[in-house]
Amino acid sequence: MRTLLPVLLGLTLLSACRLPVGRTAPVPHKAVFILLDGIPADVIEQVATPMIDEIAAAGGYARAYVGGKQGGRTETPTISAPGYMSLLTATWANKHNVWGNYNQSPNYAYWNVFRIVESVDPSRKTALFSTWLDNRTVLVGEGRPGAGDVRLDHTADGFERDTVAFPHDRASRYIQAIDERVATEAAEYIAAEGPDLSWVYLEHTDDVAHAYGDSEAFRTAVQQADARVGRIWAAVKKRQALGEDWMMVVTTDHGRDARTGRDHGGQSARERTTWIATNQPRLDARFTRGTPAIVDIVPSILQHLRIAVPAAVAREMDGVSFLRRRGR
Repeated sequence: MRTLLPVLLGLTLLSACRLPVGRTAPVPHKAVFILLDGIPADVIEQVATPMIDEIAAAGGYARAYVGGKQGGRTETPTISAPGYMSLLTATWANKHNVWGNYNQSPNYAYWNVFRIVESVDPSRKTALFSTWLDNRTVLVGEGRPGAGDVRLDHTADGFERDTVAFPHDRASRYIQAIDERVATEAAEYIAAEGPDLSWVYLEHTDDVAHAYGDSEAFRTAVQQADARVGRIWAAVKKRQALGEDWMMVVTTDHGRDARTGRDHGGQSARERTTWIATNQPRLDARFTRGTPAIVDIVPSILQHLRIAVPAAVAREMDGVSFLRRRGR
C-alpha cells in the first residue's frame, strides 16, 4: 500500500488539473485605454490616422462629449485633469472634485477604475504608462489611504522630472520624446506581460495645439500620436493571437476653441465634442447612433473585464456601459 501512495497521489493531482469533458479554460478578458490629449473630433476625422481607423474598423468610432451637462450641476471644465478624472471614475467634477490641472483635492470616495479592479479581484494585474506623473500620484492616488491604498503592478511615468535624459525646452520637444518613451514601454510591456488593465496617457498633441493652434504642426502631432497608438495596437494583436480577449479604447479629454484651436476650458460645442474609438464590436445603439460620454468608458471596460462593481460604487457612476450584453 505504501508503494502505491505516490501513484495514487499523482493520479489525484492529474485528475484535479483536468477540466471536465467538453469544457475549455476561460478566455482571459483584458483592456487598455489610451488618452491622447486635446484632440477635437473634427481634427481626428480630418487627419490621416490609419492605426486608430484600423481599431475602429474592428469595432466602432463615435463622436462623444466631455464637460457634463451644460448649465447643470454636473458641468465640468473642459480642462485636462478634470477630463482624466471623469474618465477614471465615470463621474463628473461635482463628484470627483477635480476642477483644474493644479492644486487638486480629489474626492476619492468615488472610486477610480484601478481601485475597483484591484479591490474586486486583486489577482488582476494593472499597469499605467503616462507622460504626466500626477495621473498616478494625485488622480489615481496610488498609495494614499484615502484612495484605497491602491498599488499598481507596473508603472512607467515621471520622466518629465528627468531633465538629463529629457532636457526641457520651450518648444516642448521633450514632451514628444517622453511620449515616445511611454508608448514604447507600454507596447513592450503589454506584448510581453499582458496586464489585465492598462492606461496609456500621451500629452504632446495638447502642447502643440496650445503653441500653434489649428495648424499643420498640430495635424502632424496627431499623426505621430496615431503611430504610437499603432505600436500598442500591434502589441494587443499579439496578445489576442494567444487567445486573449482584449478591449482597446482610444479617446481624448477635451476639444479646442473654435476661433484659434489654442485654448480650451469652456463649454463651446468644439471644446465639448470629443471621440471614442474601440476594437470591440458589441456596441449598443447609444454608441453606434448616439453620443456616448467620456464617463461611459470605464463602465464599458469593467463590463468587458467581467468585474462586478460594488453596488455602492456603481450607484454613484454617471456613466453606463456602451457594450451590448453577451448573447444580444
